[in-house]
Amino acid sequence: MSDILMPKATAVWLVDNTSLSFEQIADFCGLHPLEVRGIADGEVARDIRGADPIGNGQLTREELDRAQANPDYRMKAQVSRHAELLKPQKKAPRYTPVSRRQDRPDAIAWFLRHHPEVTDAQISKILGTTKATIEQVRNRTHWNAANIKPVDPVTLGLIGQLELDALVKKAAEKKAKDDLKKGIVPEDPTLRPASEAGQFEPEVEEEEDFRAPRGDIKAEDVFGKSAGYVDEEDED
Repeated sequence: MSDILMPKATAVWLVDNTSLSFEQIADFCGLHPLEVRGIADGEVARDIRGADPIGNGQLTREELDRAQANPDYRMKAQVSRHAELLKPQKKAPRYTPVSRRQDRPDAIAWFLRHHPEVTDAQISKILGTTKATIEQVRNRTHWNAANIKPVDPVTLGLIGQLELDALVKKAAEKKAKDDLKKGIVPEDPTLRPASEAGQFEPEVEEEEDFRAPRGDIKAEDVFGKSAGYVDEEDED
C-alpha cells in the first residue's frame, strides 16, 4: 500500500461518503480500525475536514466501486501527482563544459590562496572536481603545475558571484565556530565591548595667550614711518 496524503482527512471523507468497512478504510489510509471507528463515532478527527481521494488523484472510481462491492477487497492507492511534486529533488552533479575544465586548477589555486577556510569538500562540490585534484594543486604535483595561476572562479565563468559569496560566508562562520570551540580568539577584533574600550576623552591643547605683554609697541612698528610723521625725539 502506497503512502497517501492526509490519511485522517481521507478517512473522514471515506467514512462520510462510502459504505466501506472500517478495515478497508484503515488499510487504505494506514490507520488502525479502532481509529477509523472513532472517526465514525465523532471521537477522533472531529475538526478535520474530509479530503476526496478521487479528486486529488489517489484513488480511482473503479477501485472504490470494486471495494464497496466486496468487503474483503483492499483498495490500492494511485501515485498522486501532488506526492511526486513534494518529493525532494536531488541535485544533479555539477557539469562543467569541456572548454572550461582546464580552468578548474586555476580556480582551485585561487581558493587555496585567498580562502583557506573553504574546505576541500566544498571546493570539490562547487567546482565539480575531485579531492585528489585539489591535493595535487596544493602540493604542486599537478601535471600542469607550472602553468597554474590563481584566478577568480567567477571571472572564469565556473560559478556565479552570489554562489561564491554564500560559500565563503558559510565557510567563515563554520571556521569561527570551530575556533571558539578550541578557545581561539580572533586577533585584532574590529569592535570591542564598550566596557573594555572605556570612554573616549579627547586631548585638549592649551591655548597660547596671545594677549600676553610683548613690550611697548609704537605706532611706527604697526604702520611704519611715513614722510609726514616726525618723531618727537627727532625734533629735539
